[in-house]
Amino acid sequence: MAERIANIYQFKITLKDFKPKIWRRIQVPENYSFYDLHVAIQDAMGWEDYHLHQFDIMNPKTGEKVFISTLDNEVFHDVIEEHKAKIAQYFSISNNKASYEYDFGDGWEHEIILEEILPANADIKYPQCIAGKNACPPEDCGGIPGYEYLLEIMANPQHEEHAERMRCLGGKFMPKEFDPQLVKFDNPKERWKKSVY
Repeated sequence: MAERIANIYQFKITLKDFKPKIWRRIQVPENYSFYDLHVAIQDAMGWEDYHLHQFDIMNPKTGEKVFISTLDNEVFHDVIEEHKAKIAQYFSISNNKASYEYDFGDGWEHEIILEEILPANADIKYPQCIAGKNACPPEDCGGIPGYEYLLEIMANPQHEEHAERMRCLGGKFMPKEFDPQLVKFDNPKERWKKSVY
């Protein structure tokens, strides 16, 4: 029998350091772990979960910043295991901000804001994406500078790299398009079984 959820957490996730802003508004169950939140962010943003990631957030009990990830705590000291850390233990309306970095090579940094804690609607399947703007950059394009360069190439059909880059993108990429109704959320438990971590 599925656990009954009393509340949902509404987050706004924004990719940092890029304009026009690329953002998503999602609602997730209060019992989510940080790994579950990671999967929801990946699905809502449009990333493909190929790379390592990490959250940092203030621990409300100590007032100190903590790192939450799948990274091995024996190698990366003081990392809290994200399967064991529940979002409700850290996020509150008074402690509503966190950072999320995806792909330490490209360094995609996101700002996470908890906007509201709302009563769950029994008629809605969570998580859900209720709003957002602009497409997610393609994987492995070189971070913000690489993405800006890719957009320059796409805007210039005469550029020597245009044909090859468009081929790599499957023939099209619409940077200003995003439809929240097209977001499909994976089951975090199933994602973990397929994980390379």
